[in-house]
Amino acid sequence: MIVDYQELKNSYSSYMMTTTEEYMNQEDSWDRDLLLDPAWEKQQRKTFTAWCNSHLRKAGTQIENIEEDFRNGLKLMLLLEVISGERLPKPDKGKMRFHKIANVNKALDFISSKGVKLVSIGAEETSAKEGLLLWCQRKTAPYRNVNVQNFHISWKDGLALCALIHRHRPDLIDYSKLRKDDPVGNLNTAFEVAEKYLDIPKMLDADDIVNTPKPDEKAIMTYVSCFYHAFAGAEQAETAANRICKVLAVNQENEKLMEEYEKLASELLEWIRKTIPWLENRVAEQTMHSMQQKLEDFRDYRRVHKPPKVQEKCQLEINFNTLQTKLRLSNRPAFMPSEGKMVSDIANAWKGLEQVEKGYEEWLLTEIRRLERLDHLAEKFKQKSTLHESWTTGKEELLSQKDYESASLMEIRALMRKHEAFESDLAAHQDRVEQIAAIAQELNELDYYDAATINARCQGICDQWDNLGTLTQKRRESLERVEKLWETIDQLYLEFAKRAAPFNNWMDGAMEDLQDMFIVHSIEEIQSLITAHDQFKATIPEADKERMAIMGIHNEILKIAQTYGIKVVGENPYTVLSPQDISNKWEAVKQLVPMRDQMLQEEVARQQSNERLRRQFGAQANIIGPWIQTKMEEISHVSIDIAGSLEEQMSNLKTYEQNIINYKSNIDTLEGDHQLSQESLIFDNKHTNYTMEHVRVGWEQLLTTIARTINEVENQILTRDAKGISQEQLNEFRASFNHFDRKRNGMMDPDDFRACLISMGYDLGEVEFARIMTLVDPNNTGVVTFQAFIDFMTRETAETDTAEQVMASFKILASDKAYITVEELRRELPPEQAEYCISRMTKYIGGDALPGALDYISFSSALYGESDL
Repeated sequence: MIVDYQELKNSYSSYMMTTTEEYMNQEDSWDRDLLLDPAWEKQQRKTFTAWCNSHLRKAGTQIENIEEDFRNGLKLMLLLEVISGERLPKPDKGKMRFHKIANVNKALDFISSKGVKLVSIGAEETSAKEGLLLWCQRKTAPYRNVNVQNFHISWKDGLALCALIHRHRPDLIDYSKLRKDDPVGNLNTAFEVAEKYLDIPKMLDADDIVNTPKPDEKAIMTYVSCFYHAFAGAEQAETAANRICKVLAVNQENEKLMEEYEKLASELLEWIRKTIPWLENRVAEQTMHSMQQKLEDFRDYRRVHKPPKVQEKCQLEINFNTLQTKLRLSNRPAFMPSEGKMVSDIANAWKGLEQVEKGYEEWLLTEIRRLERLDHLAEKFKQKSTLHESWTTGKEELLSQKDYESASLMEIRALMRKHEAFESDLAAHQDRVEQIAAIAQELNELDYYDAATINARCQGICDQWDNLGTLTQKRRESLERVEKLWETIDQLYLEFAKRAAPFNNWMDGAMEDLQDMFIVHSIEEIQSLITAHDQFKATIPEADKERMAIMGIHNEILKIAQTYGIKVVGENPYTVLSPQDISNKWEAVKQLVPMRDQMLQEEVARQQSNERLRRQFGAQANIIGPWIQTKMEEISHVSIDIAGSLEEQMSNLKTYEQNIINYKSNIDTLEGDHQLSQESLIFDNKHTNYTMEHVRVGWEQLLTTIARTINEVENQILTRDAKGISQEQLNEFRASFNHFDRKRNGMMDPDDFRACLISMGYDLGEVEFARIMTLVDPNNTGVVTFQAFIDFMTRETAETDTAEQVMASFKILASDKAYITVEELRRELPPEQAEYCISRMTKYIGGDALPGALDYISFSSALYGESDL
């Protein structure tokens, strides 16, 4: 209320003491003629009367004549009570002169008790005048044709008064329509608007001001001071509203970031949840084509579907870190995502995805190898079975014949020898039958999809084989019963048969080996087959000698028969093999040898092509792998380098980021080489220790590291700018951190952190250090990161808004009440912020509240405490 007393002093003095010599001496800049002008005195009287009535009106009364109405001191005391809000001593009710003097003295004593002097114009009054003038200049500075330099001629055109009103209430006056050449109109506009809308009585006359060379300074000061008091509360409320809007804007932005984080986290976790069952599905397909399609689907997943999710995961971590930084900078509690949506939860889910993903790829490749072997075994089974079935065709009918019953002795002997040769042949085929059974068993063990057909055919072969054995035994027994009746069979036929049979078996085995299918995965394996084939070819000359010897026996038979006139009719009685059979098979063997050579050479070419793919992949991988590691180390060094500003660090990191993006084509090329290797069924590579999986993981880590490092520097810039931390302070923090980061891994252990704080001037006890550790290492990881260190030092060196400041701002808007109404919020705040408060404030439960009153104190506390806001 001191301002009101001063105002009273200025107004009262301007009237009561204008005729004194002392006042005239102090204001010698005024024109003496003006002081003695009756019109001027009338203006003073009018101004002060209007000012008094502006306050007495609140008490339901007013004055008409200063000398008469203030003479008894009663209305003067009432005026002081209205201005001060305090009770004055009880006035004397008598009408005698001494009663009136007593009341006036009580009023003057009360004014004096408040430190206001009613004589002279001292330094205090001069300061008040200068303060009011400065306020007017500041408020009217932006307005055209307004230049307030004093409290007389600067106000003659009325534009200064209109500018004051428009500055605070632009809805009341259209300043753009005012003209400097219409001072009376401008002044009357200001007087009428002030009286109607601002409750400021009309104290001045427009014509008097315009027609007076130098308007009365005290009168104008008194009138202008009414505007000051009318708008002071509005400015205070505006300041409070601005503070609240700023706080609410921070909260709204943070809530939006929280909602975005929750949404992105939910979508990423849902994608992981749906993807893992697909990768965990280990139901194998029955054909190689179907399994290769599964592998192609997996490649699409790695190339197309997963990379965007890697970026989403990285962006989610960046958003989370940025949000936490903004919450710390605005003195808000840390954001706690919904259960299961923490960054660590997402990291664990991602880790589980990659583990399942790795297992799925290994399973796919294993299944493809298995199906490859199954197809090979099935084809081999069919080949051997077909050869065996072809050999056994007609054998059961032959063994079931009873031709020996009517045969001659020579024919019986021939049949016996023929049967012995068949037994020898049968024994030779025993190994083939065992091979067929072994292949069928392996196909069963490997879950071949058409195992039933294989088993049925194998069982038929085995049953037929057992029957052949039984029939063979029976026929031998029959032939042995008549063996004594037989005569010696021609030794040459017998010799032919004995030597032709094993040679024929050798040729059968050779033909089977030459047509045998093979599968290899390396140069060494194909070289081994070539060596075996070369060894076989080395035996051909000896085999040819044996063939010529056998054919010599046959020629000897013919020679003897010709010599002794023996007529040779029919086949060799001791074997079903004829010289023609031997010749035909020998020609077949000779034709198969070059065919086998060609097959092996084609496989050599394929393996050489595979070796080139291995070398090509290995050369690229051996470059890319170290490049990724080098970039990781360089980025780590940039993040802790104290040379240069944060903006320079950011520029360097952006350059690294662009270089990394430009390097992506090398990764794509390597992916292409990897795909060619897999399509060629290449599963090992001795030319490099890097697998495609190693490169992929390293690349994803590099992308994540550069993005996370850029985000950390952005947060440091945000922290620096928001908290007013200088570059020198940040460099000092960074230098201290680097000095105690002994492992050069961007982290300090607790002992090094304690030493760092001590070096920066902290006096730490165990309890205080434990408290600080809970701030910088809330998850108890045992290390302090650079970002946590910067956040802590920022909190130590910067100030932020507090709950108490927000409460004080709301209290201003609520006119010092403990609650605030919906109408007040909508009047003082922008619509969006007002509705935000209304929707979140709880009902005020105090006994002095109006219906619908809201509790702004609990709301302000919630903004800075643990809550759902």
